Parts: sequence; C-alpha cells; structure tokens
Amino acid sequence: MRVMPALARINRFMKPGSGLVALLLETDPKSGKINMANSPQAKKRARQIERRFAVNKARRSRIRTYLRKVEEAIASGDKDAAATALRAVQPELMRGVTKGVIHKNTAARKMSRLSSRVKALG
Repeated sequence: MRVMPALARINRFMKPGSGLVALLLETDPKSGKINMANSPQAKKRARQIERRFAVNKARRSRIRTYLRKVEEAIASGDKDAAATALRAVQPELMRGVTKGVIHKNTAARKMSRLSSRVKALG
C-alpha cells in the first residue's frame, strides 16, 4: 500500500484510539492527496477492523509468550518444565487457529518441532 508516507503526515491529526482507521486511507497517485472513507459502510468497517486488530494482536502476543516459555524451559534443560509448558501452549495454538490468527499448518509445525525438542531433552 502507498499509505505509509501519508500515514506519517496525518497521524498527529487523528483522534486517540483511531489508529487503524488510517489504514483505510488512500493516496491519490496524481495529486498526492489523502482520501478518507466517507460512506457509512466504510466508516463502520474501519471501526470493526480496528477492534479486530486489537483482539488479534493480543491473541498473537499471548501465543508468543507461551511459545517463549517453552523455549526458555528447553534452553534451561528442565524436561519437566518444558513438558508442562508444552502442554500449556497447545490449546493456545489451537485457539489461534480456530480464531484465524495463525494458520493450521503453522501451529502443527510449531507443535511438532517443540515436542521433538522436548522429547530430545535428557
């Protein structure tokens, strides 16, 4: 998208909490002017996207935190802690799949690789 240069210019004029509304902005290639969505549907869509983005961001962050805990347990060499962390991360990954935050194969690949690494611990 060619929105990023325009985004930097108008960020200071936006209301607080309307961060992603700017993603619906488009820059006219000829004049360089910024066009905002004016129809009620587009405004509603901007609000929906902003809410979904916040929820998905939190969900992704939560998944990464659980994955990091498994990685740290593996790095420390503690097999029991790693197995416990692995059991905790599995439902989070699957929930991310059902909510559409991550792809099914990505979750399966992560679980497979983590479980093989936990299994390899002494």
